[in-house]
Amino acid sequence: MEDKKTLLTKAECDALRGIAILGIMLHNFCHLLKFAIKENEYKFYMERSQQLADYVAGGMDEMFFIQLMSYFGHYGVPIFVFLSGYGLTLKYEQASKGAEPTVWNFTRCHYLKLLRMMVPGFVAFVIVDFMTIGPYRYPAENVIALFGMVANLLPEPNNIIWPGPYWFFGLMMQLYIIYRVVLFRRHWGYIVALIAVCWLLQECCVPDGDALNYLRYNFVGGMLPFGAGMLVARFLYLSPSGASRWHWLFRCVLLSIAVVAGCFSFQTWLWVPIAVIFAAVCLVKSLPRMLLEKMVWFGSISAAMFVIHPVARKIFIPISRRGDVYDGLLLYFISAVALAWLTKLVIDKIANPSMNKKG
Repeated sequence: MEDKKTLLTKAECDALRGIAILGIMLHNFCHLLKFAIKENEYKFYMERSQQLADYVAGGMDEMFFIQLMSYFGHYGVPIFVFLSGYGLTLKYEQASKGAEPTVWNFTRCHYLKLLRMMVPGFVAFVIVDFMTIGPYRYPAENVIALFGMVANLLPEPNNIIWPGPYWFFGLMMQLYIIYRVVLFRRHWGYIVALIAVCWLLQECCVPDGDALNYLRYNFVGGMLPFGAGMLVARFLYLSPSGASRWHWLFRCVLLSIAVVAGCFSFQTWLWVPIAVIFAAVCLVKSLPRMLLEKMVWFGSISAAMFVIHPVARKIFIPISRRGDVYDGLLLYFISAVALAWLTKLVIDKIANPSMNKKG
């Protein structure tokens, strides 16, 4: 009888992080250009999906890559959330059956890990922000909420959290707490039930309303990919003989079609992150070794790139806005990668918090 193995190897998880961060950092640049087709991330606007369909049907143009990243790039976020649920389950439920960290130690440790990433990026961004045109106002209460990772819970979080991508830290803090308090080593039915409740809460909202916007800034919007990661870690295994690379690529194509089709209905749009996640998984498993290694490297600097890419965006987006679109994008990409590498060196110098399991 063949031994079972987990769906994803460590290298494949790192490659998924690489794909996710490239999508996020490119999206966060492209969607700020005036001509870009905007995404449906926190709210659902049918006209945006139709605009993309009309653009493709009209023959597209040289800005196709910009439009693609603007509309779809934000789906890197659910890939990260999925990997968090997947990794937590393997670490605390599979690999260390006897370890049971207290709620306080678990929460404290993961808060400090997030803070360790956030501080260098935030400091660099504030300095560059005040040195460039159009600095943001930083009310003390907003900064405190951001560092407390509770800014998502305040009214109109999209107008409070700055830099914008940092909303992710508050989301992850909520999911960590829910994992340890509600889902840790509990029956899989708890996971499914919580996914169902979060889906129903969103289903009851007006697609383009403020209520849906608020829910999706918080754990309600992230429970589907997070729970999927937990379920996959617990139950989905592969045999050593596995499927061929071309088989995985075929699955990726089918799931990509499902992603696009799902964007044209509010009900299916709520489930699109699952199709995106598994399309990305299939893509990683179909990559030739050389490309996989490149994605693994990007994955190794993904945390640093997440916190530092707003710095490069603030500097270089004026170039694209004045008409030199791809010049600005290329300079942004090169600078973001370089800054991420340097930021990782800084983060690695900060002590990594450990968990006192006896605590």
